[in-house]
Amino acid sequence: MGNAAGGGDASLLRIETRGAVLTVGLNRPAKRNALNDGIILALRDCFSAIPDAVGAVVIHGIGDHFSSGLDLSELTERDATEGLVHSQMWHRVFDRIQYCRVPVIAALKGAVIGGGLELACAAHIRVAEPSAYFALPEGQRGIFVGGGGSVRLPRLIGVPRMADMMLTGRVYSATEGAAYGFSQYLTEADGALPKALELAERVAANAPLTNFAVLQALPMIAEANPQTGLLMESLMATVAQSDKEAKKRIRAFLDRKTAKVKPT
Repeated sequence: MGNAAGGGDASLLRIETRGAVLTVGLNRPAKRNALNDGIILALRDCFSAIPDAVGAVVIHGIGDHFSSGLDLSELTERDATEGLVHSQMWHRVFDRIQYCRVPVIAALKGAVIGGGLELACAAHIRVAEPSAYFALPEGQRGIFVGGGGSVRLPRLIGVPRMADMMLTGRVYSATEGAAYGFSQYLTEADGALPKALELAERVAANAPLTNFAVLQALPMIAEANPQTGLLMESLMATVAQSDKEAKKRIRAFLDRKTAKVKPT
């Protein structure tokens, strides 16, 4: 079993800073960015130390694919306890992405398969280009999703559609993916990364507390009973509106609005 307590191989990621945006490239192009413990632990290390100046993250694949999923060539024999611990290690890493303090945008192309799709589901916004395709071949391989896909993906596309993918090996195209909820944006060829960067720059300019509320509170509100959700919404609205940054932005907006209607 991979050493879940060890450090990741930094060479498996290509990390760059573009202003307030951090780009994280899965860097195993010869393996179609297949995921092994090294790259998962490298993601853990990366998302555990997001610099303070970063306001958004874009995760993408180096080469022609986002990720072809679990690297079966490195799959080792594990007993039940080891398998459980290994799956939970993936859960913790993908949780770091989902609950990152800043928005995470996934730029998708080529294979978005198995664990690669589970990784994409942990992002907050997904942008796909026409080459992207989505699949869960676990049924044909005699395995089951282990990176949180059974929790995150049904919330995007529904249980019946995910079950169909795992049972029959059904593959969805980028166009179908945009229609069914795999991604929120569909671009032209080679457009996923530029669009993701554009969106990242936009969301990085938001008030940090508003972004935090959207990422952390909104999913909990959506799953809460209505009265609990409404109370949580009121609390978050109060906190956000009392923030100094929010007050400054509101004043600037009102000043611009006043300037537009001022008689000449």
